[in-house]
Amino acid sequence: MGVTATATHVRAPSVPIVVSAVPDVKTLKNAIPSKCFERSLVRSLSYVARDLVFVSLLVSSAVYLTKLDAPVYISIPLWGLYSFVQGLFFTGLWILAHECGHDSFSPYLKVNATMGWILHSILLVPFFSWKFSHARHHRYHNHMAKDTVFVPSTKEEFEANQAKGLGLLAKLVDHTAADTPIMTLAALVVHQVFGWPMYMFLNAGAGYESLVKGSRKTTKKYKQSHYDPRANIFTDAEAPFIAISDLGLLIVLGALYMVSRSLGVGNTLLLYGLPYLWMNHWIVAITYLHHTHEKAPHYDADSWTFVQGAMSTVDREFGFIGKHIFHGIVEYHVVHHLFPRIPFYHAEEATEAIRSLLGDKYIEQRTNFMADLWTAFTTCKYVEQGTKKGQLVWAAPAKTK
Repeated sequence: MGVTATATHVRAPSVPIVVSAVPDVKTLKNAIPSKCFERSLVRSLSYVARDLVFVSLLVSSAVYLTKLDAPVYISIPLWGLYSFVQGLFFTGLWILAHECGHDSFSPYLKVNATMGWILHSILLVPFFSWKFSHARHHRYHNHMAKDTVFVPSTKEEFEANQAKGLGLLAKLVDHTAADTPIMTLAALVVHQVFGWPMYMFLNAGAGYESLVKGSRKTTKKYKQSHYDPRANIFTDAEAPFIAISDLGLLIVLGALYMVSRSLGVGNTLLLYGLPYLWMNHWIVAITYLHHTHEKAPHYDADSWTFVQGAMSTVDREFGFIGKHIFHGIVEYHVVHHLFPRIPFYHAEEATEAIRSLLGDKYIEQRTNFMADLWTAFTTCKYVEQGTKKGQLVWAAPAKTK
């Protein structure tokens, strides 16, 4: 992922070069200018400072709004606008903490750990807990058993879950309405609102062999929480850092409690809670769309390779917001999976350097981000065996009439 500080430009459409196989990591790395791997603490801190300034200004405006005795038809739109914009900058800070987690923030590991812990704690994200499980995601990206993020259901698993779900749904609504756009929209809202907490509390979406102790098929769900130092998703050596992550959350929750004593619980929820929900939505949407695309297969244990997994990620487009507030995480994610220590502000140049080597194996979709979310959610329901052994491709059940 990455973006430079230059003005946004539109890339001219090009015909992908057909390649028989993706080069190995060494060949790709040699094609990238060495300066792309240089990490600057000063430059990274400048982005942190910029985002914190915007967050602080927005918080100040929200505090003023809590004291503004405005009619509902004015206050509701203002709170809606505030929460949306603040949610964007919360997401920007989240992504900078993500840089810290990959040690692409600076060459100084202790600085990265400290800054990541501070930024993620402010956003109620357990930094080290996320960092450890996210590192395993990068190690096994798009591996059907060992990946930790958005591992899709197989056709058989989907049909079994569908049968259970439709049985319950039939008791609530007419089964003919289960496949309507309104029901699909409701399911997407649930996906976006509860996707992040489900992952944090229950490790939802991870592969059945993704645990460091035991299997997800036999381990109780409560033993897979990112907040539990003894959870089976962490090694014993990682446990103290999970406790430090929890300490950061407690400090911030304590600060929010003190704010609520001053502004009231309702105003605190408006000031912090609504942007927090927007942030969770964007993080889930970005991650989901990076790994869900009709041309992005997953692989079984016998066929998976690191490079194949990286090439099953997707570069998308989110215009000004993506490039300048989300720090290019949407636009340049493939190269990030290949070389996660490349700083975000060099990822565009690194992507262009290897584009010709990747050829038609490189997946990008430069269309409307929110429309892409709807398309992926409605067409990529499960994976099934493709034409190549061990390669599982996206599919969806036929529409019922």
